[in-house]
Amino acid sequence: MADRNAPVLSTRALNRATMERQLLLRRAAVPAKDAVSHLVGLQAQNTRPPYFQLFSRLEGFDPAELSALMESREVVRIVSLRSTIHTHTAEDALTLRPLVQPARDRELSMFRKGLTGVDLDRLAVLARELVEERPRTMKELREELLPHWPDADPRALAVAARCRLPLVQVTPRGVWGRSGQVALTTAEHWLDTPPRPAATPDATVLRYLGAFGPASVKDMQSWAGLTRMREVFERLRPQLLTFRDENGVELFDLPDAPRPDPDTPAPPRFLPEFDNVLLGHADRTRVIPPAYKGRNGVGNQAYGTVLADGFLAALWRLDETDPDTSVLTVQALGALGPALREEITQEAVDLQTVMSGAPAHDVRFGTFVDFGD
Repeated sequence: MADRNAPVLSTRALNRATMERQLLLRRAAVPAKDAVSHLVGLQAQNTRPPYFQLFSRLEGFDPAELSALMESREVVRIVSLRSTIHTHTAEDALTLRPLVQPARDRELSMFRKGLTGVDLDRLAVLARELVEERPRTMKELREELLPHWPDADPRALAVAARCRLPLVQVTPRGVWGRSGQVALTTAEHWLDTPPRPAATPDATVLRYLGAFGPASVKDMQSWAGLTRMREVFERLRPQLLTFRDENGVELFDLPDAPRPDPDTPAPPRFLPEFDNVLLGHADRTRVIPPAYKGRNGVGNQAYGTVLADGFLAALWRLDETDPDTSVLTVQALGALGPALREEITQEAVDLQTVMSGAPAHDVRFGTFVDFGD
């Protein structure tokens, strides 16, 4: 039962707890693989963001480290949380993917009209044979499956394969500095390992709190793309601490998790589009001030985000069209004082030094104008 007398955590307190657990208060001196595991994966709708996520979190990060993990198959790109592509460790790819299968089933139900008369179990068997023979693109899957169900929607057939099977994107897709179309095979085939039991909801909640807490039931459900998690939190309640936010929403947390002083300094950090710290809660005010809600993206398009004092303060874009000079443009959403601009500039230069191949770097400031304009 909820404790109505639970301590209240301010928005700043929640921000600092989240920044600490997201490795954003200070860069961590840990291997990239350990960071990917601690963060329970990196949102990876595009190929470059995982690298920028780790740059802002790890001391001395080199993109080659994550690339090596991709090529050695210690981390993979797979549709998982929220039915979106994530970079996960091999272990998490094998265990989290079956946990979130209900979300994939819900996604598949949206294509049911195009799958009338399709035996989904047989489709899964055929698709597995195809992608394990050699990695296939979605186009190839459509073309191979359509003769079996000529009256079905070709796109729906490929989506059904992706929903029913744990498909990973094979390299060179996702490797820094290289390109490649999306080609898919099963996680078990790519990792040369048999299927693993799904991660338990209880263990996943505890991991989520370790990386995103303190958090509510709705926060966790929003992050995972799962429903009906209340009973899991209730089962775990005896081993958790409870708090309330400023709106009275009950929050859960691990007893030994860090909850820094709200006045702990939070240096500027550049986050790529779709960073999980911006997507990991139903209530995102711990990172995005209400006045800036919706300013870091339009529809399915998101922009790079600059955190200052732990909160969204500006947007950024890196232009590398000139091989001699990279240009990082910062668009402030509000006033940035001289000292803060200097800190942001230094962070921008450090980012370009590591993440851009151009020999010269330029940092420019402007007021907010939609990058899509």
